[in-house]
Amino acid sequence: MAYTLITAATQEPVTLAEAKLHCRVDGNEDDARITALITAARRLAEQKTGRAFAPQTWELVLDEFPEAFMLLPAPTTAISSVKYIDAAGVEQTLDPSGYQLDKDSLPGYLVPAYGTSWPSPRLQANAVRVRYTCGHAITDAQLAALKAWMLIAIGTWHKHAEATADGSLNELPRTYVDGLLDEYKVYLA
Repeated sequence: MAYTLITAATQEPVTLAEAKLHCRVDGNEDDARITALITAARRLAEQKTGRAFAPQTWELVLDEFPEAFMLLPAPTTAISSVKYIDAAGVEQTLDPSGYQLDKDSLPGYLVPAYGTSWPSPRLQANAVRVRYTCGHAITDAQLAALKAWMLIAIGTWHKHAEATADGSLNELPRTYVDGLLDEYKVYLA
C-alpha cells in the first residue's frame, strides 16, 4: 500500500503578507525563506493531524481491492479515477457508477456502489490505483486555529533561524502549542 502525492497544494492557508506581519518583517529580502517556512508549517500540521489543509491530489496504490479504501489525508473531496489491471494484464478504468465516495467520514472511504462488488484484478503488485482530491478550501472559516498554529510556528522558526540553519531544530524552544491542532486530528479506527 502506498499513498503518493500527485499534485501538491498551490495555495497556503497563511499568506506571505500575514506571515511577514506576524514576524514583523519589512521588505522583500526574506520572502523566499518565509514562503518556505509557510509550506513547512502546513506540511507539519498535516502530518500531525492526518488532514490536508489545502487542495491536493493523491493516489493510493494497492495489490488488490479491499472491502473499502481508506483515503488519507482527510477530507476527501472527489474521486478522479479508479483503475486496475485485469486478468489479461490490461489497465481498466472503473465506471464511476461502480463506486461511492463516503466523504462524510473522516477519513473518507471509497466503497463499491450499492448492489455491486469490486472487479477481480490480476494477482500482481500494484494492480489497483485510486486517484482522488482532498483538502480544505483555503477560505474555510474553520481553519482559524490552524492559521494561529502556523503563524506561531513560522514566527518561532524565523526568530531562531540559526537553529534551523545548522540542523538543530529540536533545540528550538517550544513556544507554540500543538493543542491548537487538536480539533483537526483525524483518528483512525
